[in-house]
Amino acid sequence: MNAGGHEVRAAEAESILAREWKLLIGGELRPASDGTTFEDGDPFTEKKIADVPDASTDDVDAAVEAAAAARKLWRDSPALERAERVLALADVIEQNREELALLECLDTGSPISNTRFDVTIALAQMRMFAGFALEMKGATVPASNNLHYSIREPVGVVAKIFPFNHPLMFACRVAAPLVAGNPSVIKPPEAAPLSVLRLGELAKDIFPAGVFNIVVGDGPAVPDRLVRHRDVRRIGFIGSEPTGRAIQRAAAESGVKQVTLELGGKNAMVVFDDADLDKAAAGAVFGMNFTWSGQSCGSNSRLLVQHEVYETMVERVAQMVQARKVGDPLSEESEQGTMINNVQYEKSLKYINVAKSEGARLIVGGGRPEGDEFSTGFFLAPTVFADVQPRWRIAQEEVFGPVLSIIPFDDEQEAVSIANDVDYGLTASVWTNDLNRAHRVARDFEAGFIWINGSSLHFPNVPYGGVKGSGVGGKEESLEELLSYTEEKAINVMF
Repeated sequence: MNAGGHEVRAAEAESILAREWKLLIGGELRPASDGTTFEDGDPFTEKKIADVPDASTDDVDAAVEAAAAARKLWRDSPALERAERVLALADVIEQNREELALLECLDTGSPISNTRFDVTIALAQMRMFAGFALEMKGATVPASNNLHYSIREPVGVVAKIFPFNHPLMFACRVAAPLVAGNPSVIKPPEAAPLSVLRLGELAKDIFPAGVFNIVVGDGPAVPDRLVRHRDVRRIGFIGSEPTGRAIQRAAAESGVKQVTLELGGKNAMVVFDDADLDKAAAGAVFGMNFTWSGQSCGSNSRLLVQHEVYETMVERVAQMVQARKVGDPLSEESEQGTMINNVQYEKSLKYINVAKSEGARLIVGGGRPEGDEFSTGFFLAPTVFADVQPRWRIAQEEVFGPVLSIIPFDDEQEAVSIANDVDYGLTASVWTNDLNRAHRVARDFEAGFIWINGSSLHFPNVPYGGVKGSGVGGKEESLEELLSYTEEKAINVMF
């Protein structure tokens, strides 16, 4: 689909793009308190599509104060009633799913098929957390002939901050703190806020005033104030490792707060010579998340291949990557759209140049795709480098772009050593038909989420999260995430 086709499809979103976008604070949709806005652009056309309210620290204070005021009402609501409200929001999202997917496609440059999939995942996770409402259980302890028991209570006001690659899906994970009884303030990414602001419009009348709040601002002032606010007791952050460390510091400087960080990754996929190479090659391409232009913390951006099958794997991966359809995000045929903005585009180009200077062999891609249809838009062809050395920057640092590095290895010990020799530890995968080796390697990986003969897929109630520089504070997408928004209180009844 060319730019003209994009404009035809984009016209379907004209009515929602033309609205006055507003924050959700205390049950009211309102502009920024000082009336300021910032421009939000379409990464395909590189044109402005919306003026977004640029919240001030006063707006953050108002949102947190509204949440704090709603705290007793919400915590005293029965768990099943809280779950019903979340289910009601899920139903409204489902009724508006195509509109939300279209908004997110325009805002992020992610293909429309992707953004539809994200809505589906968001709905599944919201309904899963609502279904867990009665699992927030305590325990009895036979410590003496008296009665000793525990109960789980909400933590308090929760702040959730998340990135641009899956904004609606991450926003809908507010279901966990809400079901647990915590009024919440969420801060969507300024690079792609529209689907979440639309979510605020849909949620406005579902929750009591102050229970669910949305603020967004252009720059660090809003998240910094949110993290530091004295009434915020619990922080959930998804994003880069440097920003995660900044949030840890800010939280520690402003009180004793519970912080969960899901951060970046430099994830390894290890392929042994006995693996099914066709499936492994397909898994490497799928797991690299080229569909999101590689903008995913879970991407297997390091492909480690045993020497005996190295060149065969390089060739098969190259063929699959070359066959991918890059194009207009609104086209049903596109398998990869644009990067989110020029900053991320230029960052990826910088790493491509670094890889070349280090001596990596460029196999596929390496720049803007050829053709007049790619003259505008933040398009970067899916890129594959071979003969990468484990300690090169391209093999150590997170690119967050469509760049895959292929690294050779000799034996199991070397493969595990290379896989673990990075600061990150989010995901890893091993491909082999040797069952014993598969479990040995999975055990030895320093990562929080492992696949054996698989990649990229997440599963309901399977805890997701990393170790080392990839995260701290508990796993997500599971009952563990819901329980992380509660505190356990022990009660001793003396007879």
